[in-house]
Amino acid sequence: MNRRHFMQATGSLLLATPFGPLAFAAEAAEAAEGTLKLRTLYNKDQSFSPLAKAMEGQRVSVDGFMAPPLKADSKFFVLTKMPMATCPFCETEAEWPDDILAVYTKRSYTVVSYRRKIITRGVLELGSYRDPDTGFLSRVRLSDATFHLA
Repeated sequence: MNRRHFMQATGSLLLATPFGPLAFAAEAAEAAEGTLKLRTLYNKDQSFSPLAKAMEGQRVSVDGFMAPPLKADSKFFVLTKMPMATCPFCETEAEWPDDILAVYTKRSYTVVSYRRKIITRGVLELGSYRDPDTGFLSRVRLSDATFHLA
């Protein structure tokens, strides 16, 4: 998605955001420039932000740190805002933190040190989903994703 397509798709949301068009415009500009921040996916009340809703179903990039995997030979990991030595496994949707993102890769991957920043790219999906293999519950995730070192 290029900047022009993004702005066309989200133009009507600029006036609809509860915190004013300038707050959303800054987030939209950041997204159009390249990499989303985890904090831009949620409102303060933990609902999905207008930016997240506008980007749902689109290929997006999000930066962060790979948490240690839940199991070996997986096509799934958790992206965190800050380096974490253990995986932030969640039991219920109500406990889902706003600073992690489930990432489902196209194929098995090599684990990266939790201290190395990475950039993930995949299709943004919103809504509750429980992974059938791990039981991990996510509210937001990237599917069909790839990643590289930042």
